[in-house]
Amino acid sequence: MRKPEEIQTAFSSTELLEGCSEFFFVGIGGAGMAGIAELLLDRGAKVRGVDSTEQDSLAKLRVLGVEIGVGAESLVPKPTEALVVSDAIDLERNAAIRVGLGLGCKMFRRSQVLGWLLRGRKVIAVTGTHGKTTTTGMIGAGLIAAGFDPLVVVGAEVPEFGGALFKGTGEWAVIEACEAYDATRDLQPDVAVLTNLEPDHLDFHGSFENLQDAIKSFLQKSDRAVVPQGDESARWVNGRGTTFSAANVSLTVPGEHNRKNAGAALAVAEIVGADRDRFIHGISEYQGAARRLQTVYSKGPVVIDDYAHHPTEIAASIEAVRQLHPNRRLLAVFQPHLYSRTRDFLADFPAALNGADFVLITDIYPAREDPIAGISSARIAEKLTVPYQYVPSRHLLSDAILSVCETNDVILIMGAGNIAELPPRLIAKLERPNVEAVWVVYGGDSPEREVSLHSGRQMAAALQRKGYQATLVDVTDLLLAPKPHLPTPLPDAAILAVHGTHAEDGAIQGFFEILHIPYSGSAILPSAIAMDKNLTKMVLAQNGLPVPKGVVVRSSQESAVIPGVERYVVKPNAQGSTVGLTFVEQAQDLPEAIETALRYGEVALVEEWVTGMEISVPVLGDRVLPAVEIRPVSGQYDFANKYLPGATEEICPARLPGSVTSTVQDYALRSHRALGCSGATRTDMIVDGDRITILEVNTLPGMTTTSLLPNSARTAGISYDDLCEWILKDALSRNVATC
Repeated sequence: MRKPEEIQTAFSSTELLEGCSEFFFVGIGGAGMAGIAELLLDRGAKVRGVDSTEQDSLAKLRVLGVEIGVGAESLVPKPTEALVVSDAIDLERNAAIRVGLGLGCKMFRRSQVLGWLLRGRKVIAVTGTHGKTTTTGMIGAGLIAAGFDPLVVVGAEVPEFGGALFKGTGEWAVIEACEAYDATRDLQPDVAVLTNLEPDHLDFHGSFENLQDAIKSFLQKSDRAVVPQGDESARWVNGRGTTFSAANVSLTVPGEHNRKNAGAALAVAEIVGADRDRFIHGISEYQGAARRLQTVYSKGPVVIDDYAHHPTEIAASIEAVRQLHPNRRLLAVFQPHLYSRTRDFLADFPAALNGADFVLITDIYPAREDPIAGISSARIAEKLTVPYQYVPSRHLLSDAILSVCETNDVILIMGAGNIAELPPRLIAKLERPNVEAVWVVYGGDSPEREVSLHSGRQMAAALQRKGYQATLVDVTDLLLAPKPHLPTPLPDAAILAVHGTHAEDGAIQGFFEILHIPYSGSAILPSAIAMDKNLTKMVLAQNGLPVPKGVVVRSSQESAVIPGVERYVVKPNAQGSTVGLTFVEQAQDLPEAIETALRYGEVALVEEWVTGMEISVPVLGDRVLPAVEIRPVSGQYDFANKYLPGATEEICPARLPGSVTSTVQDYALRSHRALGCSGATRTDMIVDGDRITILEVNTLPGMTTTSLLPNSARTAGISYDDLCEWILKDALSRNVATC
């Protein structure tokens, strides 16, 4: 976005282009910039350039021999090169510009180079608030059909031209002349076309009157002007103007606004003496430009990509789509462009968007603007009268659309910013609705890392046998590496085969929430509560569930004696898998046990040692699986007995009376629900006759060959592979898309 003072002081005079034969483009991938680069190549000039992102236009230029860098400082100018800069480039922050100016390079706007290249041709220049690209394309298509073989330079890709440039060799050139940043000052049109004029780009022009003055000057320096019928601009051209209205012709591009664009094109045909019938045939067959009501997908819901970013354009596009698909629900997806435009048309945007059946609106594309206090997309959303969803980040739009759309819907995507990235992402998800890529997250940085390595490997192998692209990923190892990174592309889902701190406590769940990747197990809050054993006991007790007596301590010097209790179990308050656990026969041994527990966390939990049959009851969603009886061959159920093959006998179903079995299964499901858990959990209990005591709830149960959950699942008729697939599908079921 260019500033008025920059135009006056930062750029060299157009006359200094004479003698330039080497050019360095900054923002070379833009449709208009790439076209100018091609024209210079045709003149025998040498061209190099940079762009911030890789895009299709760069590949075409490379084939033509252009050296191109992608990213900051990937390629820098030489002292012999003239800089050609897009109006979208920030002069103060761009590294290539900084280097070039330091070398003494002359710098020019794109419009200056275009005007210089057009010398010797008759020029038809199209400007206006709306419809410039389509009208330019229509005039070009009409003149091509009429045999004029014009040069056509458009501000967007036109499929039938093979890009944004049609390199005809005739005497006429048809160009799009942007009014936004006074680029029209650099053009000398023979025929000037004004499609329409409304207040816009006032951040640059300052007022509508200033914008009108700029367009008036543009029209008056042409030999002939084409202006809208009934518009005051007809008075600006002193009888040299031709007026137009909507054309009554058959068009491929829809909408009343495009009939008006066709009317302007026909007025030009009359001025230049083109055969009317051949010209009409050309505009009737014109398929339109990229992102101008461009249908990009139609195998289910129809997806239409559109550049509309002004309320008038939005209303016109919605009306056109209604005409094109009269019996379909219309979902409008909109990204506002510029804080200043959002502020200026805050009341008009909702009125235009209310023409849709459902609106999804995302964050403002700022270009070079700083945020304006009180201006947000949410303010547009809150004034809508149709159903809507406010999506704060454009990266979330594809999933948001899929969550509300239906097969017969039309999805109209509108905006002039980086919302152009959305259609291919959305189409990719529409065409690949099934899950393929899965991360099995294992390892981590807790004391249970080694256990997790076993769980992860076995789960990944199971999912691979099921046909998924399951990849083992140690997120901790990647993020703590000298050069932190994540594998790309990101997966469809993440299966969490991690245990302990930063795994079962909500930390890794928060990480995947930020990435908006579906993950297995419980959400952040239930995970955090369940990992805190003392807090879990409090929640369960409040829900009428039996838990052991206990206290928490942060030092071995604190008193941990529980009245009426003789024997104790001491363990870290926020660990699992029996890490740091000690069975204490006498109270005098508590300090040593507490010291052991505090090696694995800041808080130790001291509980009464409840004796009896130790069992674990898994829950899958709302389904309770058979209880597993845990019977160590010798000693207590500590870390070694839990994980060493053969060290513990796991009997499933547990040898319990029917009434007790029903009670422990009820307790497991109630515990799962009390904590707000989802996915698979495992609730550990002690059964001593009729007394049942709940010890803890595990939100990411172990998945090794000796783990309790797979054992219980097998008893219920669920194979290990099927269990892993259930965990995956459950994760995805909480991120359902309807399309």
